[in-house]
Amino acid sequence: MQQSLNPWITRPATADGAEMPTPEAHVPPAAVISAPLRGMVEPDAADRLGLRTVSGSAALWITGAHGGSGESRTADLIDGARVTGHCWPVLQDGRTPRVLLVCRADMRGLTAAQSALTQWASGAAPAVDLLGLAILADAPTKTPKALRDFAAIVGGGAPRLWTLPWVEAWRHGDSTTPPPAREYQRFITDFAVLASDTTPSTTH
Repeated sequence: MQQSLNPWITRPATADGAEMPTPEAHVPPAAVISAPLRGMVEPDAADRLGLRTVSGSAALWITGAHGGSGESRTADLIDGARVTGHCWPVLQDGRTPRVLLVCRADMRGLTAAQSALTQWASGAAPAVDLLGLAILADAPTKTPKALRDFAAIVGGGAPRLWTLPWVEAWRHGDSTTPPPAREYQRFITDFAVLASDTTPSTTH
């Protein structure tokens, strides 16, 4: 798994030119891009995620950038998470929902995630506390370099980025047992830490 800050931002350097130490991997770093950006052009209407008014509460709302993104699988991993049906959630009580955007690591999925992040960054999405983007592998084989590079670019538009490997058990219907891969264990731990932080990381 890779979890990183936005790669468009350079880490501060020390006086001797060395980079500052990287934070402990299991502690999610503070978001760098944490709110819509002035001057960002919103995507075409056809490329935007819709809005959905949701009732009840959730510790985290999982928003798939496209069909087959792994929205439900991801929600099964995180206590208190609920899916939004590939739409930005709007809470009936007016509170700002905490959202994780998810997509698959193929070109279709990454392009959809890029459009969704552009929609959010342009201010065209509803008010959400976007925690980051999770990119799930789309095949058991190694992701081609071109797609890995594109994933890094797309993830650069999110507050945080997680890249998660293929889970063979999901092919056979097992969605309740957390995958044993350390990337998923760390991903689950990250959200336990984030859930304990009651300070919103985004405003809109």
